[in-house]
Amino acid sequence: MRAVLIPTDFSKSAMHAIDYALNLYKCERTNFYFLHAYADEVYGPFKTNGETSFEEQKETVRNNTDKSLKDLIQKLAAREHNPKHTYETLSAFDTLVDAVNDFANQINVDLVIMGTKGQTADKKITFGSHTVQVFKYVQCPVLAVPLDFKYHQPKKILFPTDYMLPYKRRELKLLNTLAAEFKSEIYCLYISDFEDLSNRQIDNQRFLRESLAEAFLFFERLPTNNKAEAIMDHIKKNNINLLVMVNSRHSFLEDMLYRSTVDEIGLRLKIPFLVMQNLPR
Repeated sequence: MRAVLIPTDFSKSAMHAIDYALNLYKCERTNFYFLHAYADEVYGPFKTNGETSFEEQKETVRNNTDKSLKDLIQKLAAREHNPKHTYETLSAFDTLVDAVNDFANQINVDLVIMGTKGQTADKKITFGSHTVQVFKYVQCPVLAVPLDFKYHQPKKILFPTDYMLPYKRRELKLLNTLAAEFKSEIYCLYISDFEDLSNRQIDNQRFLRESLAEAFLFFERLPTNNKAEAIMDHIKKNNINLLVMVNSRHSFLEDMLYRSTVDEIGLRLKIPFLVMQNLPR
């Protein structure tokens, strides 16, 4: 049975991510875990509220969180019944990243699905700060779903890669299962001025081909100009439904997440974005 963790701040964006997740795994036996981490809600108001003790503030937020999670489950259960799905709630007096990592390890999570922005959404940015932090530091695959994206089956998947690092077998299995379910085409895009691959790259490409055996694979190369522009052009021209990238040392994605911002790089995504991890923690 698949285990999917969905962080929620009860915003419209979070609800949209939940809807996407339920559609994505509509035909698969899945445990959905809805998580709310509330440490920021306790520390934020407590700084300016001298009449309430810390423990009182913490207890109030915890009770509100548990009620909101219970209401969410009731809403989902009343709206649709899928016998393949089970729902569980999780709350944590912790930061979002630490809570996600802790529960991901405890319940052996296959995938984290969340919105691209939370309650304080800024229309000018592609990903909110919490989403970027989860991309950077959470140890399992993370799928971020833009609020404006209307659900489409991920029939066409773009996977930019330089074939330089070995991939995690479990995460490729996740992608392969997804491709098998939807009979997806996966475009492995190599952005480089060099046509020939090294022996190392050839080995990694072969592993990719073997691990994604259920997908219709296409291997393409584009010359290096602007990687973000190349990715965006490919998404537009090929009607891509899902972008997949691996977060690894010295990768384009790491550079985007650590040294700059998504928007400065120019990756203004309007489709779901799956980040797979290949970083030592």
